[in-house]
Amino acid sequence: MELLSSLSLEDLAVSFSKLPVFPLFDVAYYIISILYLKYEPGAVALSRRSPVASWLCAMLYCFGSYILADVLLGDSPIDYFSNNVNILLASAVWYLMFFCPLNLFYKCVSFLPVKLVFVGMKEVVRVRKIAIGIHHAHHHYHHGWVIMVLIGWVKGSGVALMSNVEQLLRGVWKPETNEILNMSFPTKASLYGAILFTLQQSHWLPISKAYLIFFFTLFMASCKIYMTATHSHGSPFALLENGICSILFGNADGDQNGHDDHHHHHHHDEHVSHSSAKSKEELNEGTRKRKVKKAE
Repeated sequence: MELLSSLSLEDLAVSFSKLPVFPLFDVAYYIISILYLKYEPGAVALSRRSPVASWLCAMLYCFGSYILADVLLGDSPIDYFSNNVNILLASAVWYLMFFCPLNLFYKCVSFLPVKLVFVGMKEVVRVRKIAIGIHHAHHHYHHGWVIMVLIGWVKGSGVALMSNVEQLLRGVWKPETNEILNMSFPTKASLYGAILFTLQQSHWLPISKAYLIFFFTLFMASCKIYMTATHSHGSPFALLENGICSILFGNADGDQNGHDDHHHHHHHDEHVSHSSAKSKEELNEGTRKRKVKKAE
């Protein structure tokens, strides 16, 4: 903390943490979320065939994290839909994204330099949602660390965690794309961020919330902008995760290879045994034929 104070970042971090996200950052969040919806196969055809289903999918992309967090905390999942201004803004973005003449809106927001700006703004909103989720859960469960992490994680990546529900609205069912089984970078980062904010909220992490919001937002925005610009689907956590998992949980590939080797040896032994039995049987048959010939 003394080092951070000496770098004169305290005022910047505090000002950044108090920066309002409505309406500019929220609109950027809606734009990128619905842009990713339009990338989904069949999303454009769905908007022509069933605009209501398309609109519901867009609302899940924009507000799925709030809905899932409310369900987990025992609140009404439709409470957020009472925010008329946010719903209207998201609906306007959805309409322009799918029905704008000559597809002009989509072409503008998908232009890479513009898209990168919106991607960075979306990560600002994501980190704020994680922090607010941790604070909200702490208000209900002061010592419920697991609950705090879970709510913060859901707030940051609830849209991805509800992807199978959204797929059903589009008439698609792909259980193998379950986000928990195949976590994307935002989902993993939201989980790690939720852990950090929970430790900070419980006073186990010696850093102010303003600093944590500032640095974690900087990390998230930098990674996501770089990955979007390079069209990368890798994870900056991959090297660290592989090292830790190999120590704590063993090498899954090694176990699989061991199982395959055991299966191969077992199959080989069965083949050798079968060949030996066959050779013995052929030998006995040859001996029997010679005895019969000799007797004749």
